[in-house]
Amino acid sequence: MNQITSLYNIKFYADLINKGLENLSFSDHPKSLYNPIKYILEIGGKRIRPFLVLMSAECFGNDFKKALPAALSVECFHNFTLMHDDIMDSAALRRGNQTVHLKWDVNQSILSGDALLIYSYHLLESYEPIMYKKLNNVLNTVALKVCEGQQLDIDFENKDDVTLDEYLNMIELKTAVLVGAALKMGAIISEASETDLQNIYNFGVNLGIAFQLQDDYLDTFGDQLLVGKAIGGDIVENKKTAMYHLAMSNSNKQQKKELTKLYSSSDFEDKVLKVTKIFKDTGSDSKTLDLVKEYTVQALKSIDKLIISDENKLQLINFSKSLMDRKL
Repeated sequence: MNQITSLYNIKFYADLINKGLENLSFSDHPKSLYNPIKYILEIGGKRIRPFLVLMSAECFGNDFKKALPAALSVECFHNFTLMHDDIMDSAALRRGNQTVHLKWDVNQSILSGDALLIYSYHLLESYEPIMYKKLNNVLNTVALKVCEGQQLDIDFENKDDVTLDEYLNMIELKTAVLVGAALKMGAIISEASETDLQNIYNFGVNLGIAFQLQDDYLDTFGDQLLVGKAIGGDIVENKKTAMYHLAMSNSNKQQKKELTKLYSSSDFEDKVLKVTKIFKDTGSDSKTLDLVKEYTVQALKSIDKLIISDENKLQLINFSKSLMDRKL
């Protein structure tokens, strides 16, 4: 029986991934190194990236079980980036729980993150040499891109002349390439053609950019109950998202001056309301949604180019819609 991925068995794959993570073999010594790793893997997450590895492998005709080690590898790599990002962002919470560097300390978080990165590569060693080399190459390539994206994000905090294109490039590197890589790794395991590998990767990257842009929008204009976090957090933290860059590009002299002033401090009264008004007045809210649609359309075009069954194409399309509707 074909267990092709569908919207109503996503939970099955999430449970499979969670069990796989629980069964990972970590040493008990020293506990100070491995307990932080076990902690961050246990506090949950949507597991979208490992799910994409399994879904891609099935869409190209392989048994999802063969893709599980790669799926776990991608999830370990993703959590390594979170551990280090939380330190750089001085974040207090991750998935509603205390961040690793606060629960333990910064040095432990750095070292445990490094160990988790190494373990993500170790998980790929179960594949035969030729496939291992291909998977390892994908992970190496995306790991470097993620580092580039993170550094650009840090650099942009102190730059006033960042363009929208530069911002889009940053979120592609920091966030979207790992989505593309997850899909590509699943396709590699199913021995897809080079053309299909590129198209499934392009699908993931464009979908990842669309998702991040939508996240930017929802942080300001979303429903707090649906988004799951306080509205306006990016504004309070002076994060220059797509809407900020679009507002700066489409504002008059007075609006630009006020927006620059508001983003220079976190102490302004009614800051969120004032920035939100500028976003609306400059049309950056609707322009952001236009970009979301544009990148989503590009993602779907890549699906159409894939040499897979119409049924499997539909699975990818349905997944895209569910992800963008925040139903996953």
